[in-house]
Amino acid sequence: MALDFNQYATEGNTFLKDYAKHLEVGQDLDKAGRICISILHALREIISVEESMQFMAQLPMFLKAAYVNGWNPKKRKERIKNMEKFIELIKEFDGKSAINDFGYENDLAERYIYQTFIYLRKYVSMGELEDIRDGLPKGLKGIISMKITV
Repeated sequence: MALDFNQYATEGNTFLKDYAKHLEVGQDLDKAGRICISILHALREIISVEESMQFMAQLPMFLKAAYVNGWNPKKRKERIKNMEKFIELIKEFDGKSAINDFGYENDLAERYIYQTFIYLRKYVSMGELEDIRDGLPKGLKGIISMKITV
């Protein structure tokens, strides 16, 4: 089976355009990409390696690559128990762009988090999202809504 990197790139670009529209960030695909990756990297730091593997198995190849980029699964997991700390972790992953991408208040970051997990339903089953949600601390369970809206 040959790898078709051009196809992955095309799918990735299509994803970014649609995701940017979903987040309402206009044509800023770089911003959309940073937001998505920061949220996914923060998620992988607070869920188990086993849960990460199950989650990642459902992602398309271009998101799998982004999810694992820079990942050290042997690193001790963060003890994040509430939305404020989760947002701090996301902004840490976003680096210098965090102020531009998420602003100074947490409202926008929360909206992006909720919208990202709703958007990921295109790729990840509700059962897997429920498994992730069930494993989150009480203060973070709300990041993954079980409402049917997509």
